[in-house]
Amino acid sequence: MEPTGPQGPTGPAGPPPPAARRRGRPPRTESAGTRDRILTAAREEFSARGYDRTSVRQIAKAAGVDPALVHHYFGTKEQVFAAAVEVAFAPALAAPDTLAEGAPDGVGERLTRFVFGVWENPTTRAPLLAILRSAVTNDTAAAVFRRLVAAQLMRRVAAQLDLPDAELRAELAAAQLVGTAMLRYVLRLEPLASADVEEIVARVAPVVQGHLTRP
Repeated sequence: MEPTGPQGPTGPAGPPPPAARRRGRPPRTESAGTRDRILTAAREEFSARGYDRTSVRQIAKAAGVDPALVHHYFGTKEQVFAAAVEVAFAPALAAPDTLAEGAPDGVGERLTRFVFGVWENPTTRAPLLAILRSAVTNDTAAAVFRRLVAAQLMRRVAAQLDLPDAELRAELAAAQLVGTAMLRYVLRLEPLASADVEEIVARVAPVVQGHLTRP
């Protein structure tokens, strides 16, 4: 008896092929951790290569995703960098809260100890290194870093100071802390790189205090 079903070129037709996945659009079943995985890969790539030598394709490969998916979640490389910086910089954003804890004459030590505590922690130091290394070698990365520091950190610090030149004071304090961190952790200038962190806090804190509160 002859088959009555539809025939293909070599026999009975099978089920239709599944619809092709649209590039750049994650399926509904996409893992909720994909975005975080991309950010982790981005921080590692920026840390190892710097901003200029890191590409979206390299980030995607390290995250195990298609480059179109990186663009879907974040857009351009600059936007990926900005998102990675914001996540990595999150611990430092608690710094303004330290200003409100305790007497004003101890704010310099509290802020200095907090900042170097973040740098001394290997978990938070690695992404911060990625940020600074990229910011000192690329204007785009530096602009992203400046926007983040100005908008999310220094303006909040200045808001805690009841002084007419509070913003300038906060920026000078930040320059002291960031500059010292750059020499110690990025450039690794000796003997600063090997100095005990308590000695650094003892020497830097009075300078930060002066920027924040002294006439």
